[in-house]
Amino acid sequence: MSRKKRNALSPEDRELWSRVAKSARPLKTDLAHIFDPVPDVPALDAPRAPGLPAAPKSPRRLKPTGSAAAPAHDLARPLSEALASAPVAMDKRRFQRMTRGKLDPEARIDLHGMTLAQAHAALNGFILRAQAQGLRLVLVITGKGRQVEDDGPIPRRRGALKHDVPQWLRMAPLAGAVLELREAHLRHGGSGAYYVYLRRLR
Repeated sequence: MSRKKRNALSPEDRELWSRVAKSARPLKTDLAHIFDPVPDVPALDAPRAPGLPAAPKSPRRLKPTGSAAAPAHDLARPLSEALASAPVAMDKRRFQRMTRGKLDPEARIDLHGMTLAQAHAALNGFILRAQAQGLRLVLVITGKGRQVEDDGPIPRRRGALKHDVPQWLRMAPLAGAVLELREAHLRHGGSGAYYVYLRRLR
């Protein structure tokens, strides 16, 4: 496929182009405005002990962009450990019976097969209705999440529902209704479900 030849510039176009080229000025390429210089340690005028070499200059850092830096997520620590180490808010004896699987949940919801948006809405309605009915212990089934065979270079969290449900239960409108949250006993689904102990509705 042959390329079309460009039309040669006319003398008037060449004259116009030369004027534009003469009036053009190069863009500034100084990128110092995006760097945050780190002061040298020790300072240049600070005395140092004799015989010690001068400290190397610290590299300049890029300033973070956006409203705030993203928080670091600890993917290594299992969620079960975080829940197990949380302080107990309910009656200790009843808590022990619950975590040993000796208390039967009064209601349950299974979030399997739902999208995150569907599950969030269903959980909100379920918890608020259960509290309105005077229930205390309910079971929320999330599943353990599918095993990711090829994780690739970027870590992916296994079980989005399993991870997000505890966060939802600590946020409005559910935070005021939930007194205690723990992983269920094996009898009631183990790490694929949560016990949610509700506050009494005043």
